[in-house]
Amino acid sequence: MKSLVFAKRTIKEIMRDPLSYIFCLGFPMVMLVIMSIVDQSIPTQANMTVFHIENLGPGIAYFGLTFIMLFTGIQVSKDRSTALLLRLYASPMKPTDYILGYTLPVTLLAIVQMAICFVASFIIGIFTGYTFGIDAILLSMIALLPSVFLFAGIGFLFGSIVNEKAAPGLCSIIITITGMVGGIWMDIDGLGGVIKKVADVLPFYHGVTLAKLPFRESSDGVIEHLIWTVGCALIVYVLSVVVFRSKMKKDVK
Repeated sequence: MKSLVFAKRTIKEIMRDPLSYIFCLGFPMVMLVIMSIVDQSIPTQANMTVFHIENLGPGIAYFGLTFIMLFTGIQVSKDRSTALLLRLYASPMKPTDYILGYTLPVTLLAIVQMAICFVASFIIGIFTGYTFGIDAILLSMIALLPSVFLFAGIGFLFGSIVNEKAAPGLCSIIITITGMVGGIWMDIDGLGGVIKKVADVLPFYHGVTLAKLPFRESSDGVIEHLIWTVGCALIVYVLSVVVFRSKMKKDVK
């Protein structure tokens, strides 16, 4: 119950900021429409499929999760800078209550964000000649869940180690890297070379590919992408929890 009470307070704080609606809901929708128009303008002989709605939809859904990271980092760092957490340490709440209190709201927000993104993709698909299967959409959303915890963990980590002014800057670096090597805006497999090697090392390309697989005829590499995505998400989230608890103990002293 303590976790749920703290979670309700956290979601209210996040949604109180108008930027939450702009970046978490508005920006992905705008990018879907713009990139779909771009896709219709590309000559067929170019054989460029990265902006096809069946690839663009799950790609944008993944990219939207980076803003979940941003607002997690801002909220945690803001609570630390205003000494809210320090005052709450005197309450019966345990470290687990704080962690769940931050995780539950952003997870719910991410699910809503993904659902809206796929609904918009479904509508665009009607006009572009692609029919989204409900089962494929559900599988893709499930495949995106490990990435929710990955980005929530990164935001949690940044929010625990830096102040509210520095957290957005660090999150922006991750957003940029995700856009560059995640395979959202370009065909990483087709490019190859150094970019492909860097993409293989980082979890973002694997997460994007995993989200796209339900809409493809072949599911080659699903185990590799799943292991890489879940493994990185687990490592980052556990690390963020350890750092948060360590900071909590230092603040109490």
